[in-house]
Amino acid sequence: MRRAAFLIVILVVFAIMAGVVLVRELTRASDAERGFGGFSTPVAVAEVIEMEFADVVSAIGTARANESVTITAKVSDTISRIAFESGQRVEGGEILVEQTDREEAAALNEARATQRQARQENERFEDLAARGIAPAQRIQETQAELDRATSRVRAVEARMADRIIRAPFAGRVGLRNVSAGELVGPGDVLATLDDDSVIKLDFTVPERFFAALQTGLEVQAYSDAYPGEVFNGVISEVESRIDPVTRSVTVRAELSNEDGRLRPGMLMTIEVRRGERTNASIPEGALIRVREDAFVYVIVDGDAGMTAQRRPVQVGMRTGGRLEILDGLEPGERVVSEGTHRVQPGAPVQVVGDEPSPAGGHA
Repeated sequence: MRRAAFLIVILVVFAIMAGVVLVRELTRASDAERGFGGFSTPVAVAEVIEMEFADVVSAIGTARANESVTITAKVSDTISRIAFESGQRVEGGEILVEQTDREEAAALNEARATQRQARQENERFEDLAARGIAPAQRIQETQAELDRATSRVRAVEARMADRIIRAPFAGRVGLRNVSAGELVGPGDVLATLDDDSVIKLDFTVPERFFAALQTGLEVQAYSDAYPGEVFNGVISEVESRIDPVTRSVTVRAELSNEDGRLRPGMLMTIEVRRGERTNASIPEGALIRVREDAFVYVIVDGDAGMTAQRRPVQVGMRTGGRLEILDGLEPGERVVSEGTHRVQPGAPVQVVGDEPSPAGGHA
């Protein structure tokens, strides 16, 4: 009897121990479904914010001056004076270079003297004709002489004007290529002149974007010379023809450059923005994709603490490490941005870090 009682006690003890182990395993399994070992899962979160998004067409173009010209001599002669320095800004009509004109100055004095004599002769015969002394034919002859003398004066003045080289428009002069006393002739490059108050950017875009292009559409341009800086402009012209070989269209944009920071010849990246809109935005790391489905874990505060709730979302464009959310989230909500692979739906979470929002609200 004692032995039977002892065995019964042993069996009861084993049964109790087995029950405890079973309950513990069930508890662990339940906790595993809600979290890791019953502990809150550490995660980093990010706030859902509103951002401006747009469909962007990117291209590369070379900066050109609004007006550009090469300053050259018109006649062969030596340079008597240079009135500009390299890089100087000049006004339209301002004298840049003067060539020696001593011979032409002498010819002009002679032509003007002949003109004065012809004018006096013409006036004298007009007075005589008015008194009936000189015939009218003589007046016509002296008038013809006066006209010829005047023409010779104008011709010499024109030749002298060719020796004075002026700026055809306001702008910045390039490097000076000549010196005073140097003999120059037609076609010799003296300097360059650029009106860089407005910068023109010609670039090409694929044919499929042609319908979206129109004059007045805003563009943003970027240069490696000024990292991170945006230069705003507008489309001024769209080529009337599409290239049949490349199936692309040439577009011209204009950028204001009153401060003169942009220079002709710069390589610039251009972005044409269209379809601008404001939508919710999250970091790329917050999105989880399973086949064709996309979802995020939203942080929910409840009586039992913070939990991660799975929520499907509709994703738009991707830019700058962030995603456009078309549907499923509202600004101000918080989503798991790091540690998504450790989170289970409805599991308790512990926020160990907040991902900072981007400085700018544009994409």
